[in-house]
Amino acid sequence: MSTQHPILDTLRAIVGATHVLTDADGDLTAYEQDWRKRERGKALAVVRPASTDEVAAVVRACVAHKVALVPQGGNTGMVVGSTPDASGTQVVLNLTRLNRIRTIDAANLTVTVEAGCVLQTLQEACAAQGYLFPLSLAAEGSCTIGGNLATNAGGTQVVRYGNTRELCLGLEVVTAQGEVWHGLTGLRKDNTGYDLRHLFIGSEGTLGIITAATLRIYPQPVAQLTAFAALPSLDAAVQLLGLAHQHLHAGLTGFEVMADFAVGLVRKHFPQQRIPFAAAASPWYVVLENSDLESETHARTRFEALMEAAFEQGCITDAVIAENIAQAHALWHIRESVPLAQAQEGLNIKHDISLAVSRIPAFVAEMDALLAQHYPGVRLVNYGHLGDGNLHYNVQAPEGTNGEAFLLEQEGQVNTLVYDMVQRYSGSISAEHGIGSMKRDKLAHYKEPAALALMRSIKAALDPQGLLNPGKML
Repeated sequence: MSTQHPILDTLRAIVGATHVLTDADGDLTAYEQDWRKRERGKALAVVRPASTDEVAAVVRACVAHKVALVPQGGNTGMVVGSTPDASGTQVVLNLTRLNRIRTIDAANLTVTVEAGCVLQTLQEACAAQGYLFPLSLAAEGSCTIGGNLATNAGGTQVVRYGNTRELCLGLEVVTAQGEVWHGLTGLRKDNTGYDLRHLFIGSEGTLGIITAATLRIYPQPVAQLTAFAALPSLDAAVQLLGLAHQHLHAGLTGFEVMADFAVGLVRKHFPQQRIPFAAAASPWYVVLENSDLESETHARTRFEALMEAAFEQGCITDAVIAENIAQAHALWHIRESVPLAQAQEGLNIKHDISLAVSRIPAFVAEMDALLAQHYPGVRLVNYGHLGDGNLHYNVQAPEGTNGEAFLLEQEGQVNTLVYDMVQRYSGSISAEHGIGSMKRDKLAHYKEPAALALMRSIKAALDPQGLLNPGKML
């Protein structure tokens, strides 16, 4: 039935028949199912434009036919924010053909890149010319720059370089009316009114469609040192972070924390990985990285002074420092393998929360105790970006319990317990994953009414017909 919709011939004329996919063309699972396989929708069609002008024409066609659009990049999101609903009436606008790196401006230290460019491709292109694009996250081999911007992605180097928002100097955006805003200036100072880019960054495709961006790049560091440390407590991790700021200053580029159970899952499911310490050697571990623009000697002097101070103050009980790039990658790979290992262990209830760094130890202690009281034997996969206060606080079913049943029966109550505690600690229920459709109803409960009213006003002003990613966020 979907192949008979009158908009389809118009879309084929815009992007070419081979780039308008319907269920008659084969399996659309890659576009209709979310990354975590939590939900499967049904699209009227998947449209794959190759230019900004084609995106604008597709939007105008959808406006004329009153057909809703779901913008999509690599479809690696965690909150079901880039897949269609089950109605079969929405067009998925997949942007992966807009994948060019347009320019690298060495003097301005910027790169202009299209929304469908894969993050790792951008990283490698910048590195080939001696520059660093610092955004780094687990899905970097699949996620796209447009998706990173639409969700304001974080990752492992936020402590030094900020979220994607802080890396963006300009945007090119197709509006909900099919007009194009050309905002790729690359200016660091521009006080000529509202800073429109910040409306679209983090808006999850609900206000406009990002087609390109001008982003900050940096000189490649001369030296990078990575350590894997064992700690007696989460309080010690916070203390170590303070020492790292004092000793490394802006050189501190990564500070990741993992509970022993999280590391144990990596040891269990990926036994080929070499983990520096024996099982249960310590309750907490940290991976920290120091980048230096001066020299290897300068970097190592600072790093060794940090380690010495940390041992003296009891922050760490043991540590290894990578001697080469391969060892550094191996240490980081332990941290990056935690989400994969917990997936191997079974379905779990995920939380992407942020809190003031100083309050994280108290939150974890109180939250762990509360969940153990409600669900005896529950296993907690705690890890995340302690340097910027972002914790992935995931709840695994008690051992021997059916993980799928636990998720189905307990997810709502567990989420309420966790989010209520986050609110008590003045935190956020979404640090870097966004809202999508999974947290939409939660946002209405935990977001201040005045803020929600302002968000709805902006949505109504920019997308009055409600055709851009309906049912997401608001």
